[in-house]
Amino acid sequence: MYLKRIYLLLLLLPFYAVAQQGNLKVQVVQHQNKQPILGASVSILTTTSKAPIKGRQTDNKGIALIESVPAGTYSLLISYVGMLNHEQAIIQISENRTLDLGKIELKEAGKQLDEVVVQGRVADLQLGIDKKVFDVSQSLVSVGGTAQDLLGNVPTLQVDADGAVSLRGSSSVKILIDGKESAMAGSDVNKLLQSLPADAVSKVEIITNPSAKYDAEGQSGIINIILKKNIRTGLNGNVNASVGNYDNYNAGVALNYRDNKFNYFGSYNFRYGRNLGEGKTTTIGLINGVQEPNSLITETTNESFRKGLNNSLRLGVDYYANDKTTLSLGGNVSVRGNDRGEDLFYKSYRGQSAAVVTPRTSRQHEDDLGYDMMFDFKRVLKREGEEITANVTFGNDKEDGTNDYVQTNPSFVSNRSNRTGENGKNWNFQLDYVLPLGENHKFETGYRTTLRNSNDFQFSDTLNNTAWIPDYTVSNEFEMKSGVHALYANYQRMLGERVGLQLGLRAEDAYLNTENKSVDPVVIATGNYIDKGNLDYFRVYPSAFLTYEVNKEGDKVQLSYSRRVQRPRGWQVNPFVSLSDPLNIRQGNPNLMPEDIHAMELSFAKFYSKWNFITTAYFRRVNDMTQPLQYDESDPIAAMYLDGKENATFMRWENVGSRNNAGLELISKVNIFKWWDATANANLYYQRVNPVESYNINKVENIAWDVNLTTNVKFSTTTSMQIKGDYRAPMKTLQGKMKSMHGVDFALRQDILKGKGSLLFNVRDVFDKRRFGGETYLPTRYSDFYHRWSRRTFNLTFSYRFGLQDFSKSKRNDEGSMDDGGDGGY
Repeated sequence: MYLKRIYLLLLLLPFYAVAQQGNLKVQVVQHQNKQPILGASVSILTTTSKAPIKGRQTDNKGIALIESVPAGTYSLLISYVGMLNHEQAIIQISENRTLDLGKIELKEAGKQLDEVVVQGRVADLQLGIDKKVFDVSQSLVSVGGTAQDLLGNVPTLQVDADGAVSLRGSSSVKILIDGKESAMAGSDVNKLLQSLPADAVSKVEIITNPSAKYDAEGQSGIINIILKKNIRTGLNGNVNASVGNYDNYNAGVALNYRDNKFNYFGSYNFRYGRNLGEGKTTTIGLINGVQEPNSLITETTNESFRKGLNNSLRLGVDYYANDKTTLSLGGNVSVRGNDRGEDLFYKSYRGQSAAVVTPRTSRQHEDDLGYDMMFDFKRVLKREGEEITANVTFGNDKEDGTNDYVQTNPSFVSNRSNRTGENGKNWNFQLDYVLPLGENHKFETGYRTTLRNSNDFQFSDTLNNTAWIPDYTVSNEFEMKSGVHALYANYQRMLGERVGLQLGLRAEDAYLNTENKSVDPVVIATGNYIDKGNLDYFRVYPSAFLTYEVNKEGDKVQLSYSRRVQRPRGWQVNPFVSLSDPLNIRQGNPNLMPEDIHAMELSFAKFYSKWNFITTAYFRRVNDMTQPLQYDESDPIAAMYLDGKENATFMRWENVGSRNNAGLELISKVNIFKWWDATANANLYYQRVNPVESYNINKVENIAWDVNLTTNVKFSTTTSMQIKGDYRAPMKTLQGKMKSMHGVDFALRQDILKGKGSLLFNVRDVFDKRRFGGETYLPTRYSDFYHRWSRRTFNLTFSYRFGLQDFSKSKRNDEGSMDDGGDGGY
């Protein structure tokens, strides 16, 4: 029934849209014998700074077709090893047209080399109205770290002390790996980001207001992490190794081989990481909201560590069946072992009374195996620009762990041991079709199904004298099944020479079914030991984009609207109770409703010869907003777990109300001199949260902001430096406030071995000041806290690049065409 409604809506929906872009086509041949050249690099550059905009390699016929280039004036560069470059100062890309430059001949440069190394700084920031692309391979301060460290150095993104990634102040963001959800991440994508080396990442795409073609999930947008995949002809690759303080080690190798019909690629990364963290919480008991002389004061300090051993392997092959059909097969395997520990010291006292010190030690070990396999198909059809693509992906993540807690009280010792496990499976099926209907409009449609099943368990035992006794109150088995079936359509059409409109519709039928099973034999004997949850809903997600091209240089204004969703998942819905800190207990909520989001943006992009920027005014409305709320013993469920402990809190995820965000964001890249550039991002926003009345919490209003700045200085052709700083201003929350957070990172790079190798030294958090802190206010207590997972780190990295180019005629005359670097689909 739901699918019938979807099809009906798509058939009745009228679409009109804009395509203010053009294409470039060129055939590259040898001057001497007029034979086509396979693998020549064709690049479109800015006319002044010569910064690369887009590029492609030629196929077996020597043809390169670069599509979806913003209309404007550019320069052209064609290069091939052993031949002289061809440069063309001015080319004009027109809207909805293909500029065909015909045949361009390259001349021999002299004696050919068996081994070459091609170097050059690519554009590390590409600004578009609907997408920002950051080439994070240029992020020197992230080398030797994790993907999580890397995201913290991307403009517009922030990473808090618990590793949660935020975009424009919201942590409800969709994170994809190569355009798809990663099954290797299990229920917590942050764990995968903490183990994935930064060196494995090529680019990060940020889409703040996606069209109907993209997944509707993600309150503030989509972050797509694109892993490295080299597609140059011949054999090429790189090796790298890093060493840092606190026993941090990284090593990796990536290889790529391209011949006439196949492109083989693979990489292996090893990471052993160790982070030391710390924190402190001061909690003051209140009577009628006021501190009294006999109020209990609790000071909790913690020292923590995280050790992770990760081995990841990536293999794949692209098969170019002919000049119109490409098939790809690939897979990823990740074997992870994690050890985490925390030493808590509770110091409690009343007035002038002697302090009571209670230490608590927790140790956690996890073994994690994750893998995914994917198949991609692409077929170019009869019309220029007409194509069909398909993807099937399967992934599995399995995790087994133990958590042991020992707490020493003045009169007794408390011991608890937990056994935990998780097993998740993901399926993704996707089919997309693009149909050009003329020079000024096209139609896109597609179907996608995502299925996810996970089984989690926790068995908890406490030590009674010499015997371990099961604690069934915090033991359970939890099963979750979710799925999304989606259909979308876009239709694009120009409304004039400079104005166009795009309307799209995405219809989704989604469900979330949960089963929470008691493992208490007494409860099982009653036959009523399973609590079931069911959430089944159908929603339509429209999107609209109105674009105005200011001039032929590419300056644009765009107004956009989209409806989105943030679905509950993972530990948010699992009623598993975390007892790592008995004074701060956490629990998921299987009855969470999905957030309903409406987003509008007005963007303006401006491009100068040495300076470009995009500024965006945005508004976001969130209904059924989800976040964890803290309770004291006055709540019946909280009282059951707090067991009369003073100054203890119970935290549970809830739909707390609605939120409005209105802000102004600026991203700018400035080439100050040829040897010095800077990239800045600033985000200023107003926030208002209206909580549900039953929670008895006052509404919150904020004017908050965050800013970061990255600057690159090139002292010589072989020596460069990068400095990055960030600051997030304080802001109010529903139950307190967040304090400001800031930090500075530094990196110095020296190229060696005639440009084939490099040495890089970096320092993350130079002044050792980046930490997350805040205050919380409850009727019976006040808390002040700060926390961080990692202290200042130093890393020294060596990398070596190599490339062997095959110049044989047989290789030149075979098929194959692909953009440099991987690109994910959605």
